[in-house]
Amino acid sequence: MSVVALAVLAVGGLAQPSAAAFAADDANWVEGTNYTVLQPAQPTSVGPGKVEVTEVFSYACPACNAFHDTVDKLRASLPSNAVLDFVPAGFIPSEDWPMFQRAYYTAQELRLVNPRMHDAMFDAVWKTGELAVVDPNTDRLRRPAPSIEDAARFYAHETGVSAAKFEAAAMSFAVNVKIREADQYIEDCGVDQTPTIIVNGKYRLTPTTAGGYDQLVALVKWLVAKESAGH
Repeated sequence: MSVVALAVLAVGGLAQPSAAAFAADDANWVEGTNYTVLQPAQPTSVGPGKVEVTEVFSYACPACNAFHDTVDKLRASLPSNAVLDFVPAGFIPSEDWPMFQRAYYTAQELRLVNPRMHDAMFDAVWKTGELAVVDPNTDRLRRPAPSIEDAARFYAHETGVSAAKFEAAAMSFAVNVKIREADQYIEDCGVDQTPTIIVNGKYRLTPTTAGGYDQLVALVKWLVAKESAGH
């Protein structure tokens, strides 16, 4: 199952890692402990010679919010042949994840996804409170939860696209297809928590399995080097 048209944010411009660099760190990571090999491997949406690095996330996920500065660090450290993309999860309806999943793919359909807006969405949920899922006064989930209309208004004042256009796109066939494909991809990769990183459709890891944020960055770079070396 392939996930089509995932938004590619920016990637670093570092040189492609060599096979020797991959081999040098080979003993540092343990299959089945630090990362899981996916069986079967999943197709990627990148071209020949490229290595796909995918974060499964949700804007409504507090762990993803804590992690997203590390994602920026990862993006800056990836070699030039690596492509960083994102798959929003919707598997916690009680915390409004399906709405944020739909908002992400709507923004993608309208070509509004970029690193600045990615960070702005996290800030709207966890800093400014414009799209907060938790009431800061009670620490309870907001009821009613933020709606797709709320997300449309947020994107309108951040990007200039009209809220009406955003709302119409949110209900489009194209967005519905992307949501179904994302759900299937998440299931096929065995993702049951966020944030989770999938490297080239073959390897699944989390900050916990890697041993921490910095270790995750190092492990992803090692797996990218492994794929680049043709192992």
